[in-house]
Amino acid sequence: MFKKRCLFVWLTSLLAVLLVLAGCSGSTSKEPNPSKNANPKNQSLAKKEGNSLTIAIKDNLVSMDPQDTNDTLSGSIQSTMLEGLVGFDKDMKMIPVLAESYKASKDAKEITFNLRKGIKFHDGAPFNAKAVKVNIDRVANPDNKLKRYSMFELVEKTEAIDDYTFKVTLKKPFGAMLNNFAHPAARIMSPKAIKKYGKDVATHPVGTGPFKFSEWDQSDHLTVVKNPDYWQEGLPKVDDIKFKPVPENGARVAMLQTGEADFIYPIPTEQAAQINGKNGIVVENKPSIVARYMSMNTTKKPFNDVRVRQAINYAINKEAFLKVVYRGYGSVMDSIIPEGLQFYSKQTPYPYDLEKAKKLLKEAGYENGFETKVWGANNSDAMKAMEFIQQQLSQVGIKVNVVPMESGTLSDKIWSVQNAKDAEVELYYGGWSSSTGDADWGIRPLLAGDSAPPTSYNVSYYENKKVDELIDAGLQTADQEKRKEAYAEMQEIIWKDAPWAYLMVEDTMAGKKNYLEGVYLLPDGALSASEAEIKR
Repeated sequence: MFKKRCLFVWLTSLLAVLLVLAGCSGSTSKEPNPSKNANPKNQSLAKKEGNSLTIAIKDNLVSMDPQDTNDTLSGSIQSTMLEGLVGFDKDMKMIPVLAESYKASKDAKEITFNLRKGIKFHDGAPFNAKAVKVNIDRVANPDNKLKRYSMFELVEKTEAIDDYTFKVTLKKPFGAMLNNFAHPAARIMSPKAIKKYGKDVATHPVGTGPFKFSEWDQSDHLTVVKNPDYWQEGLPKVDDIKFKPVPENGARVAMLQTGEADFIYPIPTEQAAQINGKNGIVVENKPSIVARYMSMNTTKKPFNDVRVRQAINYAINKEAFLKVVYRGYGSVMDSIIPEGLQFYSKQTPYPYDLEKAKKLLKEAGYENGFETKVWGANNSDAMKAMEFIQQQLSQVGIKVNVVPMESGTLSDKIWSVQNAKDAEVELYYGGWSSSTGDADWGIRPLLAGDSAPPTSYNVSYYENKKVDELIDAGLQTADQEKRKEAYAEMQEIIWKDAPWAYLMVEDTMAGKKNYLEGVYLLPDGALSASEAEIKR
């Protein structure tokens, strides 16, 4: 986190950088490059004692209940212990996991899964169709008020046809439902544990994965240990993994440099080039489907005026945001969803135009600007982003107060609001990874009229009747061309309505010791550590 005494110096430097960037061509090429003498491939293997790993992450963990978790980071740790019927490989291609095979009906209303045999949960309970039914019934029941309910609200009936055949029937056709089963929310927990712990299963996860839950000191770390009875031969290859939240960027890097951590995620972009290829460190970055944006509460003045929302988009130099905050590791958003998602449709960008922003604000009655506040996480990256936005909007008279929060507090204040009129949020800096790979999950949870908290994640409280009709049209058919048409039109409408300040799509950024293999980031920003291996 930035110290207050350093803020003035940082902002002064930022202004100087922005003057330079204002004249740039808008290239999103990545500027940092490792020095010629620091090629990571030329390094000898760093030394490693033992067969345990420490992974440093940027935020505190919220919950180990996959059906009641809405953050990618918690889901990443869950993946070492819990598995779904289907999942994604490192390229976000769907693969079978606990299901050997699956088949969807032509009318997109039924999916039948054939399950693997001979698998047991960590507590000894058998994995079978009844266990799957318990989990899907749990998340699909609105009375349970689970955060992932919206992904399974279309479930009409579940059936354990026999011990190893599970069938789900939907209320209406939904062409993206199989993708929802590949989402972390569909990971299967032991029915025995669900019954024993109730809501406390969030701190007592029991699954079928390569690692078993060991301990969770919420002030320091969460540890998983090797499952000797894991069903996939040859895994796991390490004895245990400690996940340690370290919000401060410099501290995470120091842990990697000294060997206190074997893998850190994310790696701060400002240090990526300097540490790559030194001290046995390898920096890895790849394009992602993680969008970064600032939502605006469209039910509150002045954000209920589309001219104000558009003005904010014109007032933020997105190219400068990418270069200054993320050092060029990413690309500027050119639609409401990233290019890597199915049915993405490119839009005409909002150029950086302060005069246009001031004109729109004047038309809306805010010629002298206004004061507001932006909420966000308390990690270094989020702080830097919010302070950048603060500086940018000050140029058109908008005074933004930055309010960083610990992840649990932020989650409660945003996602637990029961009624839109009680929502205190004005601006929120955050991100979203559509972990189903489909446009539906990149749009509906965030921008559908009926997706406001606590039901889902529409923290803009945005509602457009035509958009909602198009969302329904995209759900009610398995015809790919019809879905494409619906998503293209809704992207255009929402882009112009501007419930967000559209910022950038980030690269996945991680640093590791060069003896480590099998730990990587998926395009949705999720971390996979199940195949971790230490080379000797």
